Amino acid sequence: MADGLLRVEDLHAGYGRIEVLRGVSLRVDEGEIVALVGANGAGKTTLLKTLSGILKPSAGRVDFDGEGSAGVRPVRLVRRGLIHVPEGRELFGPLTVEDNLRLGLWTRYVRGWNVWGGYLAYLGQREVVLRRLDEVFARFPILRERRSQVVATLSGGQQQMVAIGRALMASPRLLMLDEPSLGLAPLVVREIMRSLRALREAGVTVLLIEQDAHAALTIADRAYVMETGRIVAEGPAERLRTDPAIQTAYLGGTIADKAPA
Repeated sequence: MADGLLRVEDLHAGYGRIEVLRGVSLRVDEGEIVALVGANGAGKTTLLKTLSGILKPSAGRVDFDGEGSAGVRPVRLVRRGLIHVPEGRELFGPLTVEDNLRLGLWTRYVRGWNVWGGYLAYLGQREVVLRRLDEVFARFPILRERRSQVVATLSGGQQQMVAIGRALMASPRLLMLDEPSLGLAPLVVREIMRSLRALREAGVTVLLIEQDAHAALTIADRAYVMETGRIVAEGPAERLRTDPAIQTAYLGGTIADKAPA
């Protein structure tokens, strides 16, 4: 397998005795969007949890930016630039938009359990924090307007923008998103997908996990189709998007005419 920013070879992982990933191999090259699509239960979320260090693999190899990363603690992977936006967003609802965004950069300075030391290091980065906030607000202007609003009172689409913005505060080399369109209206999904396109144009590499196959395959450069813990198809996203056999077998019927504007 050719080198990439992320390289996964024959990865096995699961929960206790239940094996979910059964020999997954894939790569993500720098500067591209790679989509991973498949039905519920295919193992997509388990894969992201394993790549981000939440789960430890039982076998296989994961290399991120040329270094082994399988089993590495999540906070260390964050400092190396591998950022995971989980399904459900996992925001701090009682905090404001700005406070949630600031937490994305703070994690870069925590060393192990030395929270106090991390906090002091964070305080010393005031100019960096303000610059990153401005960058996020430039991408999502509505968040500037809502910067003092409690996150729990935002719409689902605005909360997803906060989740992506928090990840961008940490300057990701690889941004991994799990179901960013979940529960959102079609117009909001199109806006989120447009924002991901813009991130790629700005040099951010994206691994996108999506059930909304037509949206994901429209913006992606390459794609993988996952079924029962295995990769069953791969190739240029456009080819998969228009392949009748792939559509029927794995993507729930014809999707070529449903692409977002």
